[in-house]
Amino acid sequence: MTVRALAVAPVVLAFATIPATGGVAAATERVAAVAPATAGFVSVAATNAATATPAGAGGAAALPCPRAVAPKVTRSPRPTPPPSTPEHLVVGGDALATPGLVVPPNAPTPPKVTATSWLVADLDSGEVLGGCGPHEYATPASVQKLLLAATMLSRLDPDAVVTVTREDLDIAPGSSAVGLLAGGRYPVRTLWLGLLLQSGNEAANALARLGGGPDGAAGGVRAMNEQARRLGALQTRAVTPSGLDAAGQFTSAYDLALIARACFADPAFRRYALTERTRIPAQKALRGKGFEIQNENQLIYRYPGALGGKTGFTDYARHTYVGAAERDGRRLVVTLLGAEPRPLRGWEQGAALLDWGFSLPPASAVGRLVEPGELDAPPTAGPDAPQPGDAPSTDPNASAALDDAPGTGTLVALAVGLAAIGLAVLAGRRGRTSQTSGGPVRVPGRRTGSDEP
Repeated sequence: MTVRALAVAPVVLAFATIPATGGVAAATERVAAVAPATAGFVSVAATNAATATPAGAGGAAALPCPRAVAPKVTRSPRPTPPPSTPEHLVVGGDALATPGLVVPPNAPTPPKVTATSWLVADLDSGEVLGGCGPHEYATPASVQKLLLAATMLSRLDPDAVVTVTREDLDIAPGSSAVGLLAGGRYPVRTLWLGLLLQSGNEAANALARLGGGPDGAAGGVRAMNEQARRLGALQTRAVTPSGLDAAGQFTSAYDLALIARACFADPAFRRYALTERTRIPAQKALRGKGFEIQNENQLIYRYPGALGGKTGFTDYARHTYVGAAERDGRRLVVTLLGAEPRPLRGWEQGAALLDWGFSLPPASAVGRLVEPGELDAPPTAGPDAPQPGDAPSTDPNASAALDDAPGTGTLVALAVGLAAIGLAVLAGRRGRTSQTSGGPVRVPGRRTGSDEP
């Protein structure tokens, strides 16, 4: 009996170690809960998602995206992205975990573009209509200003008049700027218009500083990253508020769609994004004249039903673009990264993809945009899980099961395992003293023939 007890103890010990990794399992379940299995889409992602291997990375070959031939350009080497996290690749649906093309069954072929990745989604329903490498890492350039807007619009009073500092004007030489003056006093509304119409990098610095609290612009960037996580943009990391290149700064076409959806939900953003021109006020104390700026996003002038968006360009990122439009009661958004401006400019590639999206019947989807905060929600509670308002558990093992501190699960496992060994040895001794010739071994308190260990 003692030998049998010792054989059972490792099994008990193995089961007791499960709480040690419960936090990781729960986090994976939260992502899996918003990545429903999809079938029938033109993609090989479903097979690879099951093995946590992106399509084209050791699995079946991804369906190639339609590509336009772009002229060769001299560019800096692309930054090395972080390794892909399998659970991030399936956010929004298993079919999105591909570096290639994913479209609904029987959908027309999307237009050929030079963008290395793109996505089209419905702003209202959140349905993803199609994409090319939706979760592939890329550098954002100035479309990152949308994340700044999604973070700071609700924090800053548009009527407040603020002073621009010399530090706000510390931007890369030759990069886009509105023309704000150090010491100049401007309404916050003017800073937003300068950011979204003229892609002003000094306006981005000022807005991040104003909304960043005691830590200034650094606090603003930290808030941007917190907002990205809340929105479910798990592949996005901001290093600069403007989108000017910096080591470790990345996003994806899917993440940009989440961020754009949050922006277009804000009435103030929609007004700014459709503003064609505005005047930057004169700064008499600094002898600075007023001047006019115009919206650089050609979509609002040339595409019927345009809602606005954002352009971007850096040498690393190449051309990036986000645009939205409304047609027949549907509002679609397109995001694209890594494009070249010929044969079509970024906004023209966006317009072509919007046309393709509007050509699809309603409810044509290959995935969905997750809701803000959805990935932070706890896993679905089982029937025995504590409910809101329940009294605290009196089970001494309950806190240990929920404790994700390093080493806690292992200590609990050892304690339970040693206790099981001790009880089994004691039971064996009692069993031998109660054994009768030819009769079964009876342990007090146990049923003969019980399946319990």
